[in-house]
Parts: sequence; C-alpha cells; structure tokens
Amino acid sequence: MHPTTELYGRGVYRFLLTRQWVILTLLALLLAPTMIRLGTWQLHRHDHRQALNKVINTSLAAKPVAAETLTSVGGTVAHKDLYRRVTAKGHYDTAHELVVRRRTSTDDEVGYHVLTPFVLDDGRTLLVNRGWIPSPASQTAFPKIPAPPKGEITVTGRLRQDETTAASGIKNVKGLPDRQIMLINSAQVATLLRDSGDTSATQVLGGYVELTSPAPKGGSPELIPSPQEDRSWIGLGDINLPYAVQWWLFAAGVPVGWVILVRREARDRAERAAAETAEAAEPAAV
Repeated sequence: MHPTTELYGRGVYRFLLTRQWVILTLLALLLAPTMIRLGTWQLHRHDHRQALNKVINTSLAAKPVAAETLTSVGGTVAHKDLYRRVTAKGHYDTAHELVVRRRTSTDDEVGYHVLTPFVLDDGRTLLVNRGWIPSPASQTAFPKIPAPPKGEITVTGRLRQDETTAASGIKNVKGLPDRQIMLINSAQVATLLRDSGDTSATQVLGGYVELTSPAPKGGSPELIPSPQEDRSWIGLGDINLPYAVQWWLFAAGVPVGWVILVRREARDRAERAAAETAEAAEPAAV
C-alpha cells in the first residue's frame, strides 16, 4: 500500500477538529441555508412582480369607469383596481393645491408632483396628481404651477392606492413648508386640507388618480408615464429571478467547495506525513 493512501486511514481528517476548520465548517453550514433563503426571497419578489404586471395589464386594457365606483370616502383602492383607468366629472380646486416633494421626472430630475383637489358634481373630492414640475430655486417657497382648465371638465387617469411609508419607503417628514407634503395619502391630505380651511374637503375619496387627459397645455406639468410592463419570461427590468438562481448556485457551491478544500488539505497533510515517515526511515549516514 502506498504510504499516502495508508495515512488516509489513520485519522488524517482529524484536522477538522482544529479551531480553524471548525470555524470554516460552521461558516459553510451558516452560508448555505442563508443563500437558499435569499434565493427564495428573490423568487417571491419575482412572483410578486409578475402578479403586479398581470394586474397592470388587465387594468390598462379595461374600459374607463367612474372613479367613484371603485373607491369611497375614507375607503381604500383594491389591489385588483390598481392602475385602473377611471374618469371623473367636476372642477379643479386650485386654491388648495399641494405639491409632493422629491419626485423625479422621466429624465430623473428631482422636483415636485402637483396634487390638485378635484371636486365632483356631487360635492365629493378626488385627489388628482397632475404631473411633475421642476423645483424652484427656493425649497421653502410654493412653486409656480401652470393652471389646469377652468370650469367643469371630465378628467381621465389611472387609479392609485394611498402612499404609505411602509410601501413606498418615503419618510413622512414633519414641519414642511406650507402646502408641501411627502406622501400622497388621502386621509392625511384630507386632514391637511380641512386644517387649512378647505370646507369642501369633508368627503375625500380614498386613493388618488394619475392624470392622463386632458393633457396640459405646453406640456407642464409633465404627465406621469404609464407603468412599464414587459411580456418576456422574466419581465422588464426583473433581475429577481436571475438573482434567485445565482443565490442557489452559490448555496450549491458552498458544500462542494468545502469538500474540495477538505480533500486538498487531507491530501497535503498525508503527503507531508508520508515524506516525514520516509525521511525518518532512512538509515543515518556513516
């Protein structure tokens, strides 16, 4: 039997009990399940994106309906109605217009979204996001906003759910300049409007609408683009599925790498031990 082969049977793997290898083994045992969980999380994100794309497709393809049929005063917009095309008949209340801070244009320029109360014929109020405008030089002064059409009109837009910090990641900063907000939340905006003296804001419908028509004259405010949607197998910009596969490959590589390192270490130790044995067995020179 070859000396190296013989030493493999003499407890050469006892090095696994050393502190260095115990730590390395524990690290491998921790990394593999962690990477599996990360891959599963990415897969859930992928599934969520695909489900949302389906809702968006259905909503944008459906015929417009009256906004008040899909929401109510103090109510919420159902997930299945997200981005549903809706219409509303009434007039804008520009006297109580608000701007939403830290919003970006299609060119990623930071500015404001213009949020204008739209009073329906029955007296209820619908919040309409009329689009994006650039930030003025002063961050405390209320910006100059192009006026919407006057008098009674019919607007069309996409229905959206109320924004929250949990869902959007946007912190609802307090103490902002007058008529400036961080989140489009119908309940919070209704309270703000009433506190500012808007007596017509007693019946504010839940959610809000992203305006699509009539288009503003001169292109300002800049209308918010339709949500991007892809029909490919992973979805437009969907990196979650490739990331999931990547994490699972990493997880599979951990035990494989551990085995390779262990066998290499065992072989190197066996060869060194065999060399030392052979050297010790050589007769001393006379």
